[in-house]
Amino acid sequence: MPARDHDIVVLGATGFTGELTAAYLAEHAPDGLRWALAGRNQGKLEQVRSRLAKIDPALAGLPLVVADSSDAASLKLLAESTRVVITTVGPYVEYGEPLVAACAAAGTDYVDLTGEPEFVDRMYLEHHDVAAASGARIVHACGFDSIPHDLGAWFTVQQLGATDPITLRGVVRAGATASGGTFASAMGAFSRAKHMRDAMVARNKVEPRPVGRKSRAVAGKPGRDKVLGYWLLPMPTIDPFVVARSGAALESYGPDFRYSHYAGLKTLRYAAGAVAGVSTLMVAAQVAPVRNFLKSRVKQGEGPSEQRRAKSWFTVDFVGESAGRTVHTRVSGGDPGYTETAKMLAESALCLALDDNPKTSGQVTTAAAMAENLLPRLQRAGMTFETIA
Repeated sequence: MPARDHDIVVLGATGFTGELTAAYLAEHAPDGLRWALAGRNQGKLEQVRSRLAKIDPALAGLPLVVADSSDAASLKLLAESTRVVITTVGPYVEYGEPLVAACAAAGTDYVDLTGEPEFVDRMYLEHHDVAAASGARIVHACGFDSIPHDLGAWFTVQQLGATDPITLRGVVRAGATASGGTFASAMGAFSRAKHMRDAMVARNKVEPRPVGRKSRAVAGKPGRDKVLGYWLLPMPTIDPFVVARSGAALESYGPDFRYSHYAGLKTLRYAAGAVAGVSTLMVAAQVAPVRNFLKSRVKQGEGPSEQRRAKSWFTVDFVGESAGRTVHTRVSGGDPGYTETAKMLAESALCLALDDNPKTSGQVTTAAAMAENLLPRLQRAGMTFETIA
């Protein structure tokens, strides 16, 4: 890569999650890291920098970059100035493509926290080949969607061996406030079901499949998990598709890998309530005035207090079966939507910028791009990856 002014630039640093990500870097970035803040408004960037300087006075001179997702020229200059871009500017299906295009063309590594399948599939169709040629690593879903699931699956698979078929299920539970960005993205996805399906079909037609192996996301069925004791509710999120793509990319997932993804609920009553709630939101998302009203009630760029985040938590249990053997693992951490997402996003960027990762390019998953280095980074940062049985 040609010489760049920065190692990492955080775009969207004036938003709630963007500033949390910048604050994490302020506290944990190694000495000598050349990083900068980017956003649309110079004045707001200066305010964020002033707050970061209270963490580390040396950051009073942190570089600021004015860039706008609607200004392709500014994004080109941004991408060409750094080795890695972190972006928290969503919903990505509305605002994300110009930055992906700029990074793919410039050979710049890219990480985001999207959970939007349509966006990820469209970016593969439009920019994977350019990124593969330039050497850029385009790594989507580097927050709660989908690192705990992707790296948790990778962690489990390594304990099962690669010689026999593997069936794996992930079961997520959380006690936290959903972020405004996540809610807006979910409502957008619910309202764009046909667009999402069309993008998935188009990608499936052109994306190469592994030779002599299979890796699939399998829709699960509701029911009670005998190992975990939870009622399982299949989750229509991006996570199973990310895990399956890691399985396709990595031979360590064996000759036939299948993954199913669920929410885990303690009682049947809670499971029924969750189904009713999601169904109601899916119907509401089809009516624009109702959809916009609901999105206005959970505002983007805002989030819960530090005290509320401190009480939040998540777990993802994995049950893997292969050749008559069963392995139960767990990934756990604190507030998933904000604190842990900022941590995962920042550590992903640091990993791409600083670590000796496998040689990859184009659109790649976190597991394929950097699992062996990112997982211990997250463990050192306080996330738990453990084998239960």
